[in-house]
Amino acid sequence: MEATQLVRGSAAGRTGDPRDLFWDGYRDHERKISLAAEMIVPAEIEDDLGSPAQATTTFLRYEVSIGYVRADGEASVGRLSLLAERLVHITRGDAPNRLRFKHSAKYFRNNVVLGKRSGGPFLSTENHENGLVINVHGDGGSFGRPQPRAADRAGRTVLSTISTNDHPTVLAARREMQSWRRLALEPSALRTPDGFAEPRTLSSDGRHLAGTLFRIAHDSVRHQTAPDPDAVYARVAGRLADLGDLGVKSIDVQSDQVREVLTLYLNERGGLRLAARGLSEGTLRFLALCVILEDPTITGVICMEEPENGIHPANLETMLHLVQDLAVDPSMAPDTDNPFRQVIINTHSPGVVQLCDRNDILVADSRLQSAPDGSTVRALSLRPLTGTWRAKDSSDTATDADLVVYITAPAGAQNKLPLDLVG
Repeated sequence: MEATQLVRGSAAGRTGDPRDLFWDGYRDHERKISLAAEMIVPAEIEDDLGSPAQATTTFLRYEVSIGYVRADGEASVGRLSLLAERLVHITRGDAPNRLRFKHSAKYFRNNVVLGKRSGGPFLSTENHENGLVINVHGDGGSFGRPQPRAADRAGRTVLSTISTNDHPTVLAARREMQSWRRLALEPSALRTPDGFAEPRTLSSDGRHLAGTLFRIAHDSVRHQTAPDPDAVYARVAGRLADLGDLGVKSIDVQSDQVREVLTLYLNERGGLRLAARGLSEGTLRFLALCVILEDPTITGVICMEEPENGIHPANLETMLHLVQDLAVDPSMAPDTDNPFRQVIINTHSPGVVQLCDRNDILVADSRLQSAPDGSTVRALSLRPLTGTWRAKDSSDTATDADLVVYITAPAGAQNKLPLDLVG
């Protein structure tokens, strides 16, 4: 229910209504959402008490179904209910059928798909006389009795309650999903200096940029991956200089012992020294991605909305290369120099679409679909392009004709301009 407060409401002036999550949620029919995610989880994790845990197997599929219970009083909009939950393993033998993108079996797949399991699921759903039960099964497989958790009045998923190393693989799935993040970088947050006591991990809006870079630079010395902090600052400055329209000489984070703040500075070749608050929005967003590139602690899924915002059209290719470099290179084994990350972006930019590999593109459009009650409504579809690896088992694909709007200059455009500067 707390998560529904983050959802944009369908009715004017109201947000956070759980009914907005469902097909025609205000009509009188069954309301149910089923979600599934296949994920490669970390093999080694820590529980909430700092104790280490080792996942039995690392390739998992998590499924959850959520329903809606109508209000039982005048001052209530109802509540969400947990209908089913399941966590199962995917065998190493089946991994090639699931990981169809181009990758190295020797260096990538064999280093991330680890372990094995004999037995059934880690989480399963069962109907008892007293109501719905989610069973938590041990990592030992079929041995031992499952631990039942009542689901009828659950305010959260069972997976989200696992916090100790008693069930390491379920905990690993939780840790993996906790690492997924959405970046919505805000210039005001990126420009803010950090106090000594503030977190040193970049937040979703870009806050703690200075503290994060300071921590990365000094951790690299402690872990002997760089001779001094200046080596990390130099790498970030070098990548920022790729924008081309900046005369970047160096970057550093200054520690003010009197005010107890950390401030990020950019030094230009012309001698000008600018604090973060003096940098443009596009430069700050690009700089934040450069810092993430240097941070091996940021793993999992990163979602970004229109990363090209504020970037000069001539720098679109540079920006896209940086976004691509944030993702793991599947031709190599993941390590501190190749963090295990997946990156998802959305864009309306014709220039970005033209620069992307066809295999990386999903076309989002609103199409007529059948709702559970038999009515026809418009809903979002994400379709792979015909001929790509995602399209092999899909009956609903997009063609290059669906991308015409992104590769054709609009009426009245100046034809002498390069295509990626138009529109």
